[in-house]
Amino acid sequence: MHNRYAVILAAGQGTRMKSKLYKVLHPVCGKPMVQHVVDQIGKLTIQETVTIIGHGAEMVQAQLGSSSLYALQEKQLGTAHAVLQAAGVLEEKQGVTIVVCGDTPLIKAETMEALFKHHEELKAKATILTSTLDDPTGYGRIIRNENGLVEKIVEHKDATDVERKINEINTGTYCFDNQALFQALRNVSNDNVQGEYYLPDVIEILKKQGEVVTAFKTNDFAETLGINDRVALAEAERIMRNRTNEAHMRNGVTIIDPHNTYIETDVEIGQDTVIYPGTMIKGKTIIGSDCQIGPNSEIDSCEIGNETVVRQSAVHKSLIGAHVNIGPFAHIRPDSTIHDKVKIGNFVEIKKAVFGNGSKASHLSYIGDAEVGNDVNIGCGSITVNYDGKNKFLTKIEDGVFIGCNSNLVAPVTIGKGSYVAAGSTITKNVPSEALSIARAQQVNKENYVEKLNLKK
Repeated sequence: MHNRYAVILAAGQGTRMKSKLYKVLHPVCGKPMVQHVVDQIGKLTIQETVTIIGHGAEMVQAQLGSSSLYALQEKQLGTAHAVLQAAGVLEEKQGVTIVVCGDTPLIKAETMEALFKHHEELKAKATILTSTLDDPTGYGRIIRNENGLVEKIVEHKDATDVERKINEINTGTYCFDNQALFQALRNVSNDNVQGEYYLPDVIEILKKQGEVVTAFKTNDFAETLGINDRVALAEAERIMRNRTNEAHMRNGVTIIDPHNTYIETDVEIGQDTVIYPGTMIKGKTIIGSDCQIGPNSEIDSCEIGNETVVRQSAVHKSLIGAHVNIGPFAHIRPDSTIHDKVKIGNFVEIKKAVFGNGSKASHLSYIGDAEVGNDVNIGCGSITVNYDGKNKFLTKIEDGVFIGCNSNLVAPVTIGKGSYVAAGSTITKNVPSEALSIARAQQVNKENYVEKLNLKK
């Protein structure tokens, strides 16, 4: 097999997006479109990947990091000029280079691998990824000779009536013999209305040199969809969401309503888990088997164990154990660890807290900056008072503690193992193990007091 290289074109600003954010950084299913391209290329055996950056160069580099080398195209003078910026890295190398646009997030590694193999088997100098369209208006047409090889690419505006009836189109993704590519790039002219250097001109140069140019046709045009505006962005989102949901369903996940379920591409879900409508699962979330998620829940970058239920709740950047019951209307904020068989009930907010096995906060509580042991019961309306206006403090609730309803635990404070806190208490000092702590004013009844107020006269 030849050495393989990749050039990703990601220098354009994307004015039709009408956005402050550079085009290739717009997300599709939660991930910038150029990251999708890089991730798919990363599944192949590629010696060097060079991303051509221009507008938003620093932001693109920050997104992709060390997964790519970079070359700067200071002025956007066309696709051929963009690829030429990679000469410093690739020009002297022998092998095959794929050129793919950073605004084609739906392209699959399998298709790129098939393109490489087709190119190598036919010993071509260039291979064009093509597709067929019922209405190819506006696309460059692929003109093949009697041997099935490519004769030329004709742009729509230059095509004859006969050529316009051809529905095989150029998708803008190519494989080239690397050295032939860079030699040809130096001969590309900008003698056109836009005054730009166009990559398809390389095909014409190679043909004039008598080289073999082939085409590999993908049956899925959607893979090659280039994103130029928000309408195309939404279409790409729809296609990728359907693709992602279908893959989960084929792997044994039940999705009740795929059209109203939003799962990002890095999510893993175990068999026999059921996802209810209105649910968003984001980031690098891993969900176990036999879970119930939703309806109307948001899970972001979490690990969730088997047989856990999350109903109408938000769970962010946290670890959730097995046989846990969350919701409805609970909020698990980042850096929380919920161990097995825990119940977090309705209108409970957890933040940066650890809950031990079998513990419960069933209703209307805020537990922040806390370490909660095993088999703890936190009564309705109880809160950890973790903030004094300047600093946050830790509350420790040890194993087997019972916190009565409407209690305030003023941190820093430790509630000892097996102890009880009476309902309505405001606890400011540590509670010993096995103790009952009552921290409230003694009840006083003033009889006939209302009559003295004379309110009813």
